[in-house]
Amino acid sequence: MLKVYGYSNKDGWQIGSSLDTIMQDELDWYWVDFQSPSEEEIKLLHTFFHFHPLAIEDCMHDLQRPKLDYYDDHTFFVIHSVESNDLDKHEIDVFLGDAFIVTYHKQPSKVVETVEGLMQRNKNQQQTMDEYNVLYQLLDKAVDNYFPIVYEIEDHINEIEDNTKSLSMEQLLEELFDRRGELMQLRQTVHPMRDLLYRMLNTHHLDGVHERKEYFTDIYDHLLKVAEMVASNREMTQDIRDSYLSLNSHQTNRTMQILTVISVIFMPLTFIVGVYGMNFVFMPELNAKYGYFVVWAVMIALAFGMFIWFKKKGWFD
Repeated sequence: MLKVYGYSNKDGWQIGSSLDTIMQDELDWYWVDFQSPSEEEIKLLHTFFHFHPLAIEDCMHDLQRPKLDYYDDHTFFVIHSVESNDLDKHEIDVFLGDAFIVTYHKQPSKVVETVEGLMQRNKNQQQTMDEYNVLYQLLDKAVDNYFPIVYEIEDHINEIEDNTKSLSMEQLLEELFDRRGELMQLRQTVHPMRDLLYRMLNTHHLDGVHERKEYFTDIYDHLLKVAEMVASNREMTQDIRDSYLSLNSHQTNRTMQILTVISVIFMPLTFIVGVYGMNFVFMPELNAKYGYFVVWAVMIALAFGMFIWFKKKGWFD
């Protein structure tokens, strides 16, 4: 499906779904959006726009790394947006040239829809934009969508740290590793996008970027902030993981310590019972009238004495 936006100082906005809209010499600039294009529409990238074959090939492949390539009469961008519900990355390919911008995406994009809404409002208010303004809006909206995702992950991490749901240790660690996986997935998008903006700000090929450098610098600053938040939250998950593992290890050690104390108490008792359980005929103590009670008294006194001694040592604290 094609959406075409063109603008001229003479006739204002021209909006349609056919390339006939942009075949007017009076247009100052235009934007063509390819959304889930058909095979015939894809061929227009070759036959009508004459884009470089390598750039068109990149459009055909799924999820290229965010990047920036220069060609003779146009510049090719790969932008990644992220959906908050499942953290799926959506690729938006952008061809930027003199007085035109072409976007290509294989599925509906909320970022592109938001920018189209801005175009519609500009149409009603007779305000003008240009190709670099559209590029800025695409990047700005894509980056702005990262923040709610990071904030939501951060809230989940705080819930895990406070254990507000009273979950078991295994459930907490499982949720914690899920959040770490989400942060890693987001990191793989944010860092390449940050590198993309850095290249844009330091290139000499994009005059329109330098004319609006403060705006693109603002996007770069946002990406730096998101990258720092992702790194900070990953460190927090690591600290929480280490704390839970240390607590689990401590609890295990305490259990083993108590079991060891109980075993040590029963060791001399087991020895006494073993000695008097031997089936020898000539054992002096077997004929004692109160031998049975004496042995019990010794065993009880020994167990109680050892318990008091371990208690004073702090082994039951």
